[in-house]
Amino acid sequence: MKTLGEINERIRRGEAVVMTAGEFKEKAEGLSPREVDVVTCATCALMSGTAALLSMPVARRGEFQRARRVWINGVPALPGPCPNERLGLVEAVVFGSSPSSQDPRYGGGHLFRDLVEGRGVEVVVEAAGRRIEKEMHLEEMEYAKLFTTRSSFRNYFAFVNRRRGRVKSIFSVLGLRGPLLEASVSGCGEINPLQNDPGLLTIGVGTRILLNGAPGYVLGRGTRFSGERPNLSVTAEMRGMIPRFMGGFLTSAGPECITSLAVPIPVLNREIFEGLKVLDPQIGLPIADVHDRLPFASSDYGRVWREADTRIRYLPERCQKHRLCPVEERCPTGAFRRGRGIDKERCFECGVCVGLCPSSFRGRLGTLPLGDREVPITLRQSCRRKAEELAGRLKNEILRGRFLLSEPLEPLGGGK
Repeated sequence: MKTLGEINERIRRGEAVVMTAGEFKEKAEGLSPREVDVVTCATCALMSGTAALLSMPVARRGEFQRARRVWINGVPALPGPCPNERLGLVEAVVFGSSPSSQDPRYGGGHLFRDLVEGRGVEVVVEAAGRRIEKEMHLEEMEYAKLFTTRSSFRNYFAFVNRRRGRVKSIFSVLGLRGPLLEASVSGCGEINPLQNDPGLLTIGVGTRILLNGAPGYVLGRGTRFSGERPNLSVTAEMRGMIPRFMGGFLTSAGPECITSLAVPIPVLNREIFEGLKVLDPQIGLPIADVHDRLPFASSDYGRVWREADTRIRYLPERCQKHRLCPVEERCPTGAFRRGRGIDKERCFECGVCVGLCPSSFRGRLGTLPLGDREVPITLRQSCRRKAEELAGRLKNEILRGRFLLSEPLEPLGGGK
């Protein structure tokens, strides 16, 4: 019915009709495929498979032959792949989930946000018995790209603990309590990009996207890709990323990395149009035991988002004024300070604070049905509010003519 070239021409002329996924779903029944050109979808979540490749000038030429070990703010980095012999230059890969040797509450995700916020970071290089230390900023780095090994999973799992006691896990902040006392969920449901292109008809190698708010591209399939649960590998320059869409998140098993992804879905034909109508209650949510990560039950994302609050509220007048504030101590993004309230730039709306201090914090998180009981959701590892905001940002970039759609160089395949 339409071509990508025709839609891009409408974008250039300022005539394109662009909607966020949320806006489209509210109006879909009254629309035809000809009445909308692009739908912007997004997700914001803990994505362990996030890493950065950094190139850093740390010394003069000839000062050392090659780096043997590298740390940035105490976070270990893997030197290479290029040795840059005697150039005074270090290339290194940093994993988003690697903890700092200086502070186990700090990891690669925190480091990435610090760099994007313009903070100076301490680079330490060991080379042939020498130790070189230098403070660096992102603008001084010759190369700084983020990439994901897998992101934007479709139909991710909810996790519970079927045994007694607490289990430390990346899927919990305080330890997942059992048997079946709470659930941890991830996934932005009906606004997730791959949920809205189930046949992978528009998303492929080379598709233009926003990664943490910066323009980037789909590299191809991510690891653990399957037809039932596809995911993406993507990349973008760190310069131009927006701090509020990224960062670190402290779990009971160590730091994890927050990553956000927005993808435009061009409405080329009726099949794509119909795929965009998917709603939370229609999206399956497998429930797995955290001990083996094998699904044993299922629910749907309607139970996660339909009756839930996407924003957490703080009621300072109800504060009990304990000497030590449990939320201040355990907020996984460090977004709460009792004297200042919630920092919405850092808040992930995960809901941990509601469980820690139900008198001062309000937020409905939903429940999952398991047998004859309703298991309360106590942790959300995806932030629907920020995903919706990022989808809106991509929409505005397209409407202003600053973001054109790209034809995939090759399909991903395996869609359903």
